[in-house]
Amino acid sequence: MRTLTIFLLTGLLILSCNKRGMELNELKSKIENKFKNVEGDFGFAFREIGNPENQILINEQEVFHAASTMKTPVLIEVFRQVEAGKFSLDDSILVENNFKSIVDGSSYQMDITRDSGDALYDLLGKKTTIYNLVYDMITVSSNLATNIVIEIVDAEKVTETMRKLGAEKIQVLRGVEDMKAFDAGLNNSTTAFDMMLIFESIANCKMVNDTSCKEMIKILSDQKFNSVIPSLLPDDVVTAHKTGSIDGVQHDTGLVFLPNGKKYAIIFLSKNLVERRPAITAMAEISKMIYDYMN
Repeated sequence: MRTLTIFLLTGLLILSCNKRGMELNELKSKIENKFKNVEGDFGFAFREIGNPENQILINEQEVFHAASTMKTPVLIEVFRQVEAGKFSLDDSILVENNFKSIVDGSSYQMDITRDSGDALYDLLGKKTTIYNLVYDMITVSSNLATNIVIEIVDAEKVTETMRKLGAEKIQVLRGVEDMKAFDAGLNNSTTAFDMMLIFESIANCKMVNDTSCKEMIKILSDQKFNSVIPSLLPDDVVTAHKTGSIDGVQHDTGLVFLPNGKKYAIIFLSKNLVERRPAITAMAEISKMIYDYMN
């Protein structure tokens, strides 16, 4: 009798796994079709946290300009260095708008008209806390805050930490708006797979302690730009994410926390977009498809 029970349970488990595999394949095909209807190139990754076999990967190793998604790796490095005792989030620092190009060390400044975090410019010549800079770097994607923070933690250290997480292709070379570096092809870059690993590490508190992880998730959950991942999701779903956009590029990368306790990483990267709006619409619809699947 016991042998029969074990046999039946094993059979049910196999059937369940096969069904889930069929659902994943069908969902992947639907997602690919969504992307095909938009003029541009896409990278996509979805993985349930704690269940890595439940994932969908599309062009996951394709390299994309990171745009502002590189600010999440910087966030991780900030908290890692805080835990190492290098500085405190409460430390004050002078807000200055003067940075050095990685090409030749020449000076350049942020342009307020190209920066979504314009409120920080009111503090030029004054001091603010590192926490406030980090918060603005993520929630309103302040470029000025980002460059100040990168000077504190060092871009090279950010990439080193990402390698420790298993993210093998991401490159955080510099701050933003370094046009000499841009013209020289020295850009921050990433893949959907690496961004998935990075957000999975936040969910699993891989590089920092639980308190730091919770604070990072809180900051990411306060994101002000919500036209993609959370756009079509119910209000009781928590999304901790970071967007990124430049000409021809629209990204959204993050974690989704469901009321039933499940959580997953979801990554959208794009390039060569002819129009931004169709891409945003398609990605928002795919996000809802993943949500429906997880429920």
